[in-house]
Parts: sequence; structure tokens; C-alpha cells
Amino acid sequence: MSEITPRPLAELTTLGVGAAPLRMREAATPEELVAELRAVWEAGDEWFVLGGGSNLLAGDEPFDGTVVLVRTAGFAAVPGAPEGSRRIRVEAGQDWDALVAWTVEQGLAGIEAMSGIPGTVGAAPIQNVGAYGQEIVQTLVSVELLDEGAEAVVEVPADELGLGPRTSVLKRHYGAEPERSAVVVALTLELREVGTDPRPLEDPRLRQALGLDGARADGEDGAGRVSLGWIRRTVLAIRGSKGMVLDANDADTRSAGSFFNNPILSDADARALPADCPRWPIESEADRPQVFALDTWDGVVRPPAPSAPPVKVSAAWLIEHAGLGRGYGLPGSRATLSTKHTLALTNRGGATAEQVAELARFCRTRVAAEYGVELNPEPVFVGVTL
Repeated sequence: MSEITPRPLAELTTLGVGAAPLRMREAATPEELVAELRAVWEAGDEWFVLGGGSNLLAGDEPFDGTVVLVRTAGFAAVPGAPEGSRRIRVEAGQDWDALVAWTVEQGLAGIEAMSGIPGTVGAAPIQNVGAYGQEIVQTLVSVELLDEGAEAVVEVPADELGLGPRTSVLKRHYGAEPERSAVVVALTLELREVGTDPRPLEDPRLRQALGLDGARADGEDGAGRVSLGWIRRTVLAIRGSKGMVLDANDADTRSAGSFFNNPILSDADARALPADCPRWPIESEADRPQVFALDTWDGVVRPPAPSAPPVKVSAAWLIEHAGLGRGYGLPGSRATLSTKHTLALTNRGGATAEQVAELARFCRTRVAAEYGVELNPEPVFVGVTL
């Protein structure tokens, strides 16, 4: 077994906060990952796995358990894809952006808009990562999971993971345990073979995000067409302008990315917000089958009552319009909102986990007081509470 000297989690997370745990293990292969997890479970230890550390707020006190570092990497084509597509199996510890770069070079479409997202592949299905109109749910075929306490890895179809806006049955939401306690060992994606030449881009959300309906309407070739490489370069530039691409020289990148989820409200609650608050109606789910109790059913099938779909609203807008602008920080704290994007909480150097949490609490309180909306944090919390 490869138990190693524990390192401070501040060195292993993008927020740069967190003490060293009591114990730490490292797995470089899938077989080692399974063995390390089994050893931890057999010992009855508290545990969590850590990949890129880009979505974790770890506490200032040592975690009383074991952290398993997932250092597996690699990907390869696998059979089963329909004509015009290719399936790629990827190890959980594979760097996400390196995978995206490779798919773009190969002319494989489906995750190019998620360029620059930090972290490892194993985290992608846990919170259904997405950006600029693309989400992992659109390309994910299956996930190989090791359930807590299980002997063998199982392959689980994507449609059994409860993938939704930044969530899944695997996600450890703030204040709640995951529906399924399991570790991602690998996953399989299905990507479209579109080549590397410029082509029309049909997705309206991606077109809008990339400015193809506005300032960049002429696209890459003057006729509105763009290549996967152009999309990647443009996304990286947009993310960089918001401090969302890791850069050792930019303190705005010492963050966990977007700290709060965009709230999903009823149509009525969304209408109560100021008209200039950005909002996006969520597509309604497919009609669900109606079930009737045969002993009381009158034989009439009535249509379901119409209802307005829920609405997603901008957490960044709520924070900024609650009086907390870019760069805002509490007196004496080394944690502030990003100077580029109010949705990111940043470590300006030497911040503690408690200072980050204190700022997060303040943001939640101000938004709730101003608009009656509760912001829910996106990162996983260990040893920290709001």
C-alpha cells in the first residue's frame, strides 16, 4: 500500500487553503486506486478522494481521516460508437483540459466549449460540469464506479446518475451526503467526428456565448464558420478575462471557480426580481406517465395542469446588486471576491479557510436580505461550515 506523508491541502487545491490530513494515500493506476480505497474502507476510516482540487474548500484543522490522491491518467478509443462518432474511455485522474486539447486536435466535438476548466476527469460527472452551452451529460456514455464497501468496479450508464445542473447522485452537496457513495474510476465519452476545418456552429447557446451572433459574427473564415480550435482559443480567452484559467501570476485564479450555483426559482419568484436580473428558463421535462389507483379511478385521463417551467437566475448579478462588487473583501481578510467576476471567491495570498467561509456567509446573507434568495455553494466542503 502507498501511504505517503500527508501534505497540506493548501498545496493541492486551487483555493490554496486547508491543513494536512492525518493520513494520505496515493494511487497511480486503477488497480492501486481500488486497493487503496478498499484498505481505507476496511479500516473504517473517514475518507475522501482528491483529484485536481479545483472544487474543494478544506478546513484549517487537520481532516481526521484519509485523503486518497487520484493520480491515474490516460485515455483510449473503445468500440461501440455509431458511424460518425468515436468513444473514448478516460481514467479518472486524467487532467481535464489536456483531454479537451487532444479531442480538439483530433477533430472530435462535444467538450471543446469546456476548455480551461481545471481539475480531473473523474470530477466531471459528479457535478455534471459544463460551460457555454455544453455539459458532460451531452457526451457521457457511462461511468465506472467503485461503490463504498464494494469488491468490484461496475459500469453505470449515464442516465442512472441523475445528472442535472451541477449535480448528480454522486455529488456531496453542502449539508447533505451523496445519494450514492462511490468513486469514479473511469468514464466513457462519445464525441462527434467533425474534423478540424471551420464549419457552421448551430448551437444557439454556444453561438451567443462566443459572440457569433454579434461582434464575431464573421467567425473564423469570414463566412461565420469556426473550427474546434477557434472555439477552444476563444473560450480560453473569455475564461482568462474572467480569471477562470489557472495562472500562477493572477491571484484571481486562486479560487474554486464559481462559488455559488445559479439559483433555480419558480417562475413567480423569478418575476419578483428586478427585470434586469439575467434569467434563463429551464426546459420542461418530458411528460411523465400518469399512475392511477384502479379502485378509485373513474376511467377518465385528464391532462396535467399546465405550469410555468422553473427559471435559473444569475448568482453573480444577485451578489453584485446586493452591494458586493468585484474585489470586495471583509476588513482584515485575505479572501475577496474576484476583481474580474463576482461569482468567484479568491485567496489573495495567505487566506484561511475560515476567511473564505466568512466571506461566503456574508454574500449569502446580503443576497437573502436584499432579494429573498438563498445562494447554495457549489464546492465540496471538508471541515468547514457556512
